Amino acid sequence: MQKFTRLSAPAAPLPVANIDTDQIIPKQFLSTVERAGLGKGLFYDMRFAPDGSEQPDFVLNRAAYRGAGILITGANFGCGSSREHAPWALMDFGISCVVAPGFADIFFNNCFKNGLLPIALPEADVERLMAQATGANARFDIDLEAQTITAPDGSTISFEIDPGRKQALLLGLDEIGGSLIHERAISAHEDRRRLVTPWLG
Repeated sequence: MQKFTRLSAPAAPLPVANIDTDQIIPKQFLSTVERAGLGKGLFYDMRFAPDGSEQPDFVLNRAAYRGAGILITGANFGCGSSREHAPWALMDFGISCVVAPGFADIFFNNCFKNGLLPIALPEADVERLMAQATGANARFDIDLEAQTITAPDGSTISFEIDPGRKQALLLGLDEIGGSLIHERAISAHEDRRRLVTPWLG
């Protein structure tokens, strides 16, 4: 998993609450377990018309936001089904941080397993940041170690994060990688168990 330490990028505003995982990545893109290429399906029904042409008014289709690395959106982001393809699609598109007043639990957990940083803030703070997300020249700086977001106007907002999840992101460790840190201790325990309880195999 890729490390997340600092991010300096434009942010795309998507002021919509209750965006579910089927809107993030529709079901027709779920036939693969490959992460690469899923970005093409991100917000597909919002980004494209039935004939496949881009919807010019959708934020991620506008020139100023094509390089956005941050999404600022509404409450309960990622609700609906528990598809892990949702954070995969966001990251493949180039978005590695989502800021919202709140997230659906399963989506929130899946983000940390895949190196995407979800930041939950009070609604008033989200609205302040969203108002400053005005395009490619408006860069936001996210410092995970300091747990701060610096907005284009220079103001700073602090955010909370579970210490264990923070450490995993800083080190680029998913759950398996986190377990392998203790590989020597695990091996020593298994060796002792075989000596003490050989009948367990």
